[in-house]
Amino acid sequence: MPKNIFVLGLDDENRRTFEDLPDAEQLRFHPLLSVDELLRGEIRLAELLDQAEEQLDSFDGTVDAIVGYWDFPVSSMVPILCRHRGLPSASLEAVLKCEHKYWSRLEQRKSIEEHPRFALVHLDDEAAPDNLRYPMWIKPVKAFSSELAFLVEDEQQFRNALGEIRAGIGRVGSPFDFALSHIELPPEIAEVGGQACLAEESVSGHQVTVEGYHDGETIHVYGVIDSYNYEESPSFQRYQYPSKLPESVIERLIGVSKRIIGHIGLHSVFNIEYFWNDDDDTIHLLEINPRHSQSHAMLFEQVDGVPNHHCMVELALGHTPHMPHRQGPYAVGAKWFHRRFSRDATVRRSPTSEEVAAIERDIPGVHVEIAVNRGDRLSDLSGQDSYSYNLAVIHVGAHTEEELTDKYERCVQALAFEFDDHGVDE
Repeated sequence: MPKNIFVLGLDDENRRTFEDLPDAEQLRFHPLLSVDELLRGEIRLAELLDQAEEQLDSFDGTVDAIVGYWDFPVSSMVPILCRHRGLPSASLEAVLKCEHKYWSRLEQRKSIEEHPRFALVHLDDEAAPDNLRYPMWIKPVKAFSSELAFLVEDEQQFRNALGEIRAGIGRVGSPFDFALSHIELPPEIAEVGGQACLAEESVSGHQVTVEGYHDGETIHVYGVIDSYNYEESPSFQRYQYPSKLPESVIERLIGVSKRIIGHIGLHSVFNIEYFWNDDDDTIHLLEINPRHSQSHAMLFEQVDGVPNHHCMVELALGHTPHMPHRQGPYAVGAKWFHRRFSRDATVRRSPTSEEVAAIERDIPGVHVEIAVNRGDRLSDLSGQDSYSYNLAVIHVGAHTEEELTDKYERCVQALAFEFDDHGVDE
């Protein structure tokens, strides 16, 4: 009989990815709450859990697995829902150790040395921690992506950033407190809760992500992905796979990843972000995500032949995954974020579905996802960083890196966006 797999926040793009999995004909993927319910507006975690339970209870069939590829609250809902049904999942405690940025740093300090200097910041603090040097990042202990994360270079910028965080931290911080209430916290985390900040000294270098899984016995790493920001900007530009780092550095990154995942006891898929500085050959761990990256799915499919969703699904069914290696149609893949750098604007025109289909037809190995629609005001978009606005995501597979860049640039030239400005281009 086919297995019924419930996916929190199943969207069209990821449904197509699931359809490309090995043995997909033996799997049935069911949406469990919508993306809008889970991620838009105020996050009422208790109500979301109740709604999910009601939907699962009303299903006329077996519930064989519950999975999710989104950040909080989905990442915390999966272990809670699985625990109630005795389904395979990471423990909620291990997930929260990764998700709570301050708690995660404390755990890292116990097991590895490759992390930046950090300190706790309370919302009513007026000055940066004495033990840290500028420039530094200040961010909530839990937030979406780069939302409410600020790079500050002096006390005035620190105070301004903290003021913005105070105004917006509750949207994620309050439901995160509810998630934390489901486990017994160590005193140092119980005192902090979910509405405080982490400050850490800025580190630099080549940004890279290690992706793998822990099946309960062995920790496996199946891919290392390079990340690139736009020049002279902290805004993210693209993921690229496979990594171009020296093999000796990749082995060190894998070793650090296995140590910290083993220490935390995270039995699930994971991806860990790092900086490697080639000037002094140092490694700094940026963030541990207790989930695989859906952003990498097409990269793995293009290069290795199977999207990384395969590992999440297999673990959720109680199986040990087996990822192929370099069996895809292309030698290199990238996921580009086409951005606009401005204070604000309204979208006068965005590419039509027919125009996107023509681009994908004319440029093999390309898939385009438009992120804005006509009439959207950029400053109203959710999930943006503090410095730019994402207009489109462009997936590209190629045989060489030169071909990869050429295909992307042809896509950008063909995408007909028009705007009415509300600010000054930076």
